[in-house]
Amino acid sequence: MRLQLLSDLHLETESFDPEPAPGADLLVLAGDVDSRWDGLRRFRDWPVPVLFVPGNHEYDGRDFDQARSGLRALSDELGFTLLDDSACIRSDAAGRRVRFLGSTRWSDFDAFGPAQRERAMRAGSYFQRVMGATRGGASFDAAAVREQALRCRHWLEGALSQAEHGADWDATVVITHFAPSLRSADPRYGKQPGTASFCNDDEALLPRARLWLHGHLHCQNDYRFEHAGGHTRVVCNARGHGRKGEPARFEPLLLIEVFPDRA
Repeated sequence: MRLQLLSDLHLETESFDPEPAPGADLLVLAGDVDSRWDGLRRFRDWPVPVLFVPGNHEYDGRDFDQARSGLRALSDELGFTLLDDSACIRSDAAGRRVRFLGSTRWSDFDAFGPAQRERAMRAGSYFQRVMGATRGGASFDAAAVREQALRCRHWLEGALSQAEHGADWDATVVITHFAPSLRSADPRYGKQPGTASFCNDDEALLPRARLWLHGHLHCQNDYRFEHAGGHTRVVCNARGHGRKGEPARFEPLLLIEVFPDRA
């Protein structure tokens, strides 16, 4: 099964025309496609099924719960499969079944450990002010983000508690907007308190998936996380902002093979 992965297109400000990747079986949108949501309509009638995991900027200036419901309704209208703390199974041409687990997986600010959490949350407060989201009339601030992040983590851990090779699937692919490891940190900024607003410490979960796709970092990553059972491939193919030169290594037609070692 071949996946086309796009994220952080920021079509609210960026000029970019997405094209289907030849040979792709699915398109994965890993968040921050368009804070206005208008750009999501470009993927209507895409030639292959679309899996969509919302990013943080899909919530800009909105009530969190209303936005979540709105994204579900829009995804239904456009024919997407919305993965928001939810799963789906898709089969490839060889009949192999792939389980996709999708979650925005908001930042819990523990990337550097609990002792650094307060410092990370102070740094993260800036990003939440920029986002300008609310929840139930209150600011969707760093504390609210952490609360939601822990719900995401609980769901994801429960879903991954089942083995990669379950009764109904041959492989598990996880899609999150936020990164699962500090190994995905943007090298331009290094590892500083604000990095915990982009990366979580989900390395304990990585061995339970064959492939982990993410966005959020405006840099591109493709690395192996080695573990006792072999390795998990982690890929980010974020476009980012042209004015900052961030799309330099972005591959709009990148194909990611779920079963690279099998015919």
